[in-house]
Amino acid sequence: MKRKSKVDPGVEGLIQNTPRKSYRPQFMCYGPWPDALMIRRRMGLKLPDSDFHATRQSVHNLPRLTFSLSEFRALRVEIELIVISMNYILGAFKPACNISITFADAKTRKQAPLKKENGQTILVPLFQSQENIAGKICLEPSQGKKVEHNGIKIELLGQIEMYFDRGNFYDFTSLVRELDVPGEVYEKKTYPFEFSTVEMMYETYNGANVRLRYVLKVTINRGYAGSIVEYQDFVVHNYTPAPDINNSIKMEVGIEDCLHIEFEYNKSKYDLKDVIIGKIYFLLVRIKLKNMDLEIRRRESTGSGANTHVETETLAKFELMDGAPVRGESIPIRLFLSPYELTPTHRNINNKFSVKYYLNLVLVDEEDRR
Repeated sequence: MKRKSKVDPGVEGLIQNTPRKSYRPQFMCYGPWPDALMIRRRMGLKLPDSDFHATRQSVHNLPRLTFSLSEFRALRVEIELIVISMNYILGAFKPACNISITFADAKTRKQAPLKKENGQTILVPLFQSQENIAGKICLEPSQGKKVEHNGIKIELLGQIEMYFDRGNFYDFTSLVRELDVPGEVYEKKTYPFEFSTVEMMYETYNGANVRLRYVLKVTINRGYAGSIVEYQDFVVHNYTPAPDINNSIKMEVGIEDCLHIEFEYNKSKYDLKDVIIGKIYFLLVRIKLKNMDLEIRRRESTGSGANTHVETETLAKFELMDGAPVRGESIPIRLFLSPYELTPTHRNINNKFSVKYYLNLVLVDEEDRR
């Protein structure tokens, strides 16, 4: 016959009765076997091999260990000490205060998607160059704590990070505002901030090997206690008027005495939501073609000199023709850019990287030669 033991509800156990002449209450501890064995070892209790096999029974598929009542009292003390110690450690690593950054026009300002390092996409405020960036910083010390500091500041940073040198940022824009002089913060406190007509000449960019970002950085300087830092990302898009001169692209290419084609596109500069319109003329066809595709490729160059790394990515593939063309045939082109994730062309941004886009015409013959 078994009866429940009067123990803490957080520990599962049973008291077993042996025959009256050799009555010895025992407590059985259920849990992962290595953990239960570790508890006995830490308490200095021995577990012979015979007991190991005999007591390794399970309830709900959990191994169990059998303790005497005196051993269980010591076990309860150790469990309580472990819980108290863990709570203390967790409390020690909590931040001394919580920092929140709020933009002044957060409710009305347009939001833009931003891809984070972990792959998640979030919505953040969207700004343009020469705009004012204003808002407030809210500091709220943890309950029962005060925050001693050597000063509080906010920085507006424009940074470039190379993925092969992750963690090292190259600052091309850096503005600082001092929010508070050295002192102490006992309760929730708010600091307004403003950066007027900020020049942000480059757009936010996330590529294969490099990223350009803008961020607000709040720092509570605490010296040897360790500074508390909070970041708030935002996106910058700069809009430019359409160019006055936008010449068309016209070129003739081919293989001598085998294939001559002429392609023409209506212009050389396109908006991100534009439409590519053009034609392809077959002037000479002496090889058997199977199909023809038009690709949009992005070429990202990072570094300089001998350390230059080029990454080419195909963003879109559009089938123009399926079957063999004949001499004099004309293939029309109409390719919409809006469905694809394009960015503006970047030319030698801060001597760190460049991004260019190309239209790539691919012809495949019957032997799958390109």
